[in-house]
Amino acid sequence: MDTTIGLAVSQEKYLPAGAGEKDLHAIVTVDVSGAEGGSPGPALAEVLVVDCSSSMDRPPEKFRAAKNAAVAALELLPDGTPFAVVSGNQFAVTAYPPGDGVVMAVADGATRNEAAAAVHDLVAGGGTCLGNWLYRSRQLLAGQPAPIRHVLMLTDGRNEHDYFRPLDDVLEAAAGQFVCDAWGIGRDWDARLLLKVTGALHGSAHDVREESELVGAYERLVRGLLTKAVPELTLTVAASPGSRLRYVRQTFPTEAALTAEAAEPGAYVTRAWGNEVRRYHVCVAVDPEGRLHGEELLAAEIGVRTPAGAAVAPPAPVPLVVRWTDDPVLSGMTDEHVLHFRLYQELGKAVADAADAYHRKQPKLAEQHLGRAVALAHQAGARRQLAELRRLVDIHDAAAGEVSLRQDIEPVDFEHLITASSHSTYGPEPGGQGADPGLQAGAALVSCRVCERRIPARSAFCPHCGQKAPGAS
Repeated sequence: MDTTIGLAVSQEKYLPAGAGEKDLHAIVTVDVSGAEGGSPGPALAEVLVVDCSSSMDRPPEKFRAAKNAAVAALELLPDGTPFAVVSGNQFAVTAYPPGDGVVMAVADGATRNEAAAAVHDLVAGGGTCLGNWLYRSRQLLAGQPAPIRHVLMLTDGRNEHDYFRPLDDVLEAAAGQFVCDAWGIGRDWDARLLLKVTGALHGSAHDVREESELVGAYERLVRGLLTKAVPELTLTVAASPGSRLRYVRQTFPTEAALTAEAAEPGAYVTRAWGNEVRRYHVCVAVDPEGRLHGEELLAAEIGVRTPAGAAVAPPAPVPLVVRWTDDPVLSGMTDEHVLHFRLYQELGKAVADAADAYHRKQPKLAEQHLGRAVALAHQAGARRQLAELRRLVDIHDAAAGEVSLRQDIEPVDFEHLITASSHSTYGPEPGGQGADPGLQAGAALVSCRVCERRIPARSAFCPHCGQKAPGAS
């Protein structure tokens, strides 16, 4: 099957014709199908970073789980895959291949077994410097011809030794060179630190509550990586005269700010695609001065560009239009997909504000923000976030946001909530107008082959992770 790329827009259209700029919002959907590899060499080059700081051995089960998960990931790497294992504390050492160099091994039965033995021999000790970990990962991946260059990083703590190699400098230098997914484990990790790393490096942040969950989580992530076959796509937004682009954010399957290419404002590179769906929130400021009322006018043109020399054809551009009106009923209409992701963005802000208030010893203010988060999660149908919120508050009326702060809170529960709030669902609640027709009450269920969550059999894609659903074309 040839790789195809779909492009669609769901948008607000009517804006009030009063003086001054108005914001026009749209949700852009990019859908990749038929991505089955085809590169002449290995599709993936992988670096596994294992946190070996002293806290990883408290309790010993945590370090054991990290080692077992790394070995499980190694066992899934296909023969021919370049890979390395990095041991991280305040320094970063290449634990495999041996010799602490910057040359990667090539996966086969023997090297996977040797790497597994090296992982089991790792010893916990020292502090944490993520800048060093990612710097060594960048050294290892430099020059690798594989289209998907990836780092899988796990940590149980905070970046306490940043002065050894400042993380901000490393992230700036590594931008565009590889993708990083990061995991938090234990009771003392920092969700916003993981989101900072993964946001800069086009990955996503994850966590586990129980050490026993980590092996399965790593296996699911690596299986997903092995479906990636398109190294990058560039989303382009060309504003028309009288319009200007304000921002573009990824909204599904995870929330993340995007940064335009320095040499090309309006171009946003997205990386490591398989058979999946991603959605983006585009905001364009438009000015009604001198524009016709009552007619559709072009505000911007949205496109997807493929890498030079790629065998896949880009989709036709789609217009983002505006219609100026004096009718308050029309201008008050809200696109349900735009509203859905606005709710998620507000939810993320409410969660962050609650965490900040709690850590400042302001429990009443934290309770207020958590009440707002509950109301937003209820309205958005954000079941995962509601489950995490119930660990922090007793919910008396979800729709109204009436809650009371629990007395048995663990501070790490806020980290789990922040991480969960970076993940979204495809769109409005199942069964509503515009929802995926496969997501109807009473539909037969199957398991997503990547994230393994139960989804309706008729779904075209998983509403949780964006991967193509079993049987989807």
